[in-house]
Amino acid sequence: MTAPPAPPPSYPLDSTLPPQVLIGGNTVWSRYRQFPVFSGPWLRGRTVLFASVIAFFSAVTAFAVGFSARDYGVGALSGLHLLGAFTLMATAGPALATWVRYRRWPAARERRAVVLAVLVGVALSFLADFWASSYVEGVVEAAYRDNGQPLPDMAAEAPMAERVVAVAINLAVLVLIYGLFGGGLALRAYFSEQRRWLDNHHAQEVAQLRELKQHSDLRLGVLQAQVEPHFLFNTLASVRALVRQDPAQAEATLDALVEHLRSTIPQLRDDGDGLVHSTLGQQLDICASYLELMRLRMGGRLDFTIEADDALRARPYPPLLLITLVENAIKHGIEPKHGPGRVVVRALEDADHLNVAVIDDGVGLQPGLGSGVGLANVREQLLERYGGRAALHMRSAPGKGVEAEIRLPLEAPARSSATSDRATPA
Repeated sequence: MTAPPAPPPSYPLDSTLPPQVLIGGNTVWSRYRQFPVFSGPWLRGRTVLFASVIAFFSAVTAFAVGFSARDYGVGALSGLHLLGAFTLMATAGPALATWVRYRRWPAARERRAVVLAVLVGVALSFLADFWASSYVEGVVEAAYRDNGQPLPDMAAEAPMAERVVAVAINLAVLVLIYGLFGGGLALRAYFSEQRRWLDNHHAQEVAQLRELKQHSDLRLGVLQAQVEPHFLFNTLASVRALVRQDPAQAEATLDALVEHLRSTIPQLRDDGDGLVHSTLGQQLDICASYLELMRLRMGGRLDFTIEADDALRARPYPPLLLITLVENAIKHGIEPKHGPGRVVVRALEDADHLNVAVIDDGVGLQPGLGSGVGLANVREQLLERYGGRAALHMRSAPGKGVEAEIRLPLEAPARSSATSDRATPA
C-alpha cells in the first residue's frame, strides 16, 4: 500500500493544523495536539504535560523510598532519578523526530528518519535509565547497610521458575513502557496525521474534478444548444428555401449563422486552467449574433437591442449563461407570439452589482417556465461561482412578456473591449 505523503512543504509546522486534518486538542491538557506531530509547539506542550505527571509520581516515590530506607536524601535521589529517567524516556525520541521534521526532507525520507529518530531516542533513554538505576540502587544499598537494615531481596527467596517469569514480565513491561511512551504513541499519531493529510488532499482533488466536470458539462450543454443538429438543419433549411426566392436574404442568413458560430465556439475553450473566462462584451456579442440569425430566420418580425456601456462590456462575466436567457425569450416568448416581437438585452450597474436583464414582449410567463433544465443550470453555476451573492430573477414585464435578470457582484474589468454593441437597425 502506498504510504501517505507528508504535509505540503509550505505548511508551517508552528501553525495549528487546518480543521480538515485536526483531531482532538479541545482540552487544556491536550491543546498541543492542535499542532503537527513532532513540531516545536507540539513537543513543548507534550513535554510539559508528561513532566507534570511524572513529577507527581516522582514525589510519591521519593517519599516512599526515604521512609523505607530512613534516609530522605536517598528518597529524593530516587525521585530525581525517576523524574529524569522517565522525562528523558518520554521526550528523547520525540525531540529527535522533531529535529528531523524541521529539516523539511522529502516525504519518504522524512518518514524513515522519524522512525529511526524515535528508535534512537528510546535506546538512548534506556541506556541512561539503566546507568542511573544502577547508581541509585548502589546508593540505596549503602543507605540500608549504614542503617543496619537488611536489603530486601524478595527475588532471591523465590523459586527459579518464578524468577524467570518475573524477569520476562519486567522486560515486557519495559519494552511496552519505552515503546509506547518513548515515542510509539507519537509515531502512531504522526502517521495518522499523514493519512488525514492524504485524505484531505484527495477530497480537494475530487472537489476540483467535480467543479471542472460541472464547467465541462455547462460548455457541452451550451455547445449542444448552439450547434445541435435541428438548429443547424432548420437554419440551413431556411437558407435552402430562400436561395431561389431571395438569394440576398439566403446569403445574409448564412453569414449570420457563420458569425454566430464564430462568436460562440471560442467561448467553449478554456485558458489552460480548466475554466472559461470571458467578459460581458463577449457574451453580448454572442447574444447579438444569435438574435440577428433568429431575426433573419423569422422573416424580420423580430427586433432586438443590446444596451450596455463600454465600461460594462469590459467587466468579467460568466460564459454562456446570458445566451440561455436570450434563447428562452425567443423560444418561449417571441416564437409562440403572433406578429412582431422585440427583445432587449440591457446591462446596468448599481453600487455593488452588475445587472443584466433580457426583456421580451412575448406571450409572458407560462406554467413551468423558469423551472427548465437551462435555467436550473444557470442558477447552479451562479451558486457555484458566487454563493449567495448572485441570483437569477424572472418576472412578468409590463405589457406581457418576461424580464429575466442575472444579478452579479461587481468585479474589476478584465480588459477593455473594442467590440461595439450590436443592434438591429430600426
